[in-house]
Formats: sequence, structure tokens, C-alpha cells
Amino acid sequence: MKHNIRIAVGPVQFRIGSDWAEPIDALGRLYAGYPQDDARPAEATVRLFAARPWRRWLRPSVHIGGDFIVPDALPLPLSMGLLAAEMAMNLQVALGWRRHMLLHASAVARDGRAVILSGESGSGKSTLAALLGEGDWRLMGDEFTLIDPEGGDAFAFPRAVSLKNEAIAEVAAQVDPSRLGPLLAGTPKGDIRHLIPRSDAIAAMHEPARPALLLFPRFGGKAAIEAMGEGEAFVRLTEASTNYVALGEAGYAALTRLVRETPAFGISYPDSATGLALVEQLWAETAG
Repeated sequence: MKHNIRIAVGPVQFRIGSDWAEPIDALGRLYAGYPQDDARPAEATVRLFAARPWRRWLRPSVHIGGDFIVPDALPLPLSMGLLAAEMAMNLQVALGWRRHMLLHASAVARDGRAVILSGESGSGKSTLAALLGEGDWRLMGDEFTLIDPEGGDAFAFPRAVSLKNEAIAEVAAQVDPSRLGPLLAGTPKGDIRHLIPRSDAIAAMHEPARPALLLFPRFGGKAAIEAMGEGEAFVRLTEASTNYVALGEAGYAALTRLVRETPAFGISYPDSATGLALVEQLWAETAG
């Protein structure tokens, strides 16, 4: 395609092509601090294209393609081209990656051990991970956590963090403005702004961490901690994995080991400060 960029995030080398320069330029700014190796073969290919030639200029409409597609996915306006690119990158990993068991989960690490936070959209996991990553923790990612099927270690996927709605101002107050992408207002997911992880998190993105704590956060309501049994944690994580079934026996073995070896808790919290305190409390009690 006319406009192209290669980006490495964790173990995944992306090749991204676009009919327009704007999404590629936005990605270039967002991922400027990430490794650039044009000679390395791409593991995932993304295409941002116009379904009809005139759609490049007349009410430009960005369709998502690549190695894997969702046929009935609606296009986005060019003003949301960066969001389309990020969605397409995540789609290629979700549908095509087989080297690790994928968990739709955020993760942070400290002293070689990881806290994995899994939950539905709106649970607050991305905001908690982003805020922890601005403190004494290494941000491993907010979209996927990769579990090695053989050894059980967690591997990072530290793409730019997708902050939504109220979380934007909360995180923006704590970081240098240069680490924030443009505000994408009124997207199908609300207002979105991307946070570039700290340089030390990017530099350490190939360093594995041993899972030490599984948390299932729920934003809203009074502060509470509830121990979770292996069975419930297992079921929740099968629902959070995009390739558990595709991995077959290896996926079952990896997930079984994860829930047997890693304490799991559900946490509820009314605000981020309380959520951060609960994470630190559980870390001190179980893993610290």
C-alpha cells in the first residue's frame, strides 16, 4: 500500500499499510520509541483501505483488513484512523496469534512477578494498570497478556494504552503531555486518548514475569475483596482468552497451571485510589 510502517510490540512485528498518510503518521508518533526493524519478517499484517476508490477523498471511510478480517465490521471516518489502526492490530493478534495463550487482560510486573487484571470493558482494569505503571510497577500491557504454554510465564504486549472517557483526565494529570496521543472524541467507545508507556516498560517488553496474582476488578460500589476459587477463575479466563480453544490441550494445560499456581481475587472499588490500594494490599499479603 502507498503508506506503510512497521511496529514491534512485545513478540509481535506488525506491518501496517494504509490508503491514507494520516493514520500512519499518527502511529509513527505514538510508537516512535518502539523498536524499528524493517528487516524483520512481519507476524501480523494490517490494511486500512477504502472500499471504493473515491472513498479515499469523498467522505473518506476507513475499512479494516489484513491477515484476518471481520466481514461485517463497519468502517470508521478518517478522523478516527488511528483508532481503526489500533483496533486492526488487536484484531490480528486476537485471531491469529498461537505462540502464547492470549488473555484479554491488563498486567503489571514488579520484581519479576506479574499481577494480571482481567475484566469486561468498563471494569477499570486498563486505568488501574496505567496508574500502577506510573508508579513502582512495570506496565506489561492493557489489552493482552501472553502466557507461555510451556513454562507458564507472562509476556508483555505493551501497546499504547487506550484511555477512555473519565480515565483520560485522571491519567493525563499524572503524565507528561508528550506521552499522550490525540483526543479521539465521540468514537463508538466514547472519547479515547492513547497513553505511551514509559520508556523503561518499552525497553523491558521482552522480559517475562511469573504470574503471582490474578485480579478481577469491578469499578463501582464500596471497597471489597473476595477470594476466588480455581474453578471460577478458570471459567472466567476461558471467556477472556481469544485462542484458548484453538490451542487445544496446550491451552487447557496452561490455564490449569495458571489458576492452580496463582491466587485469584475479585475486587470492587469506588475510585482509582481505592483500587490501587487494594492491589497493593493483596500484593503485600499474597505475593510481596
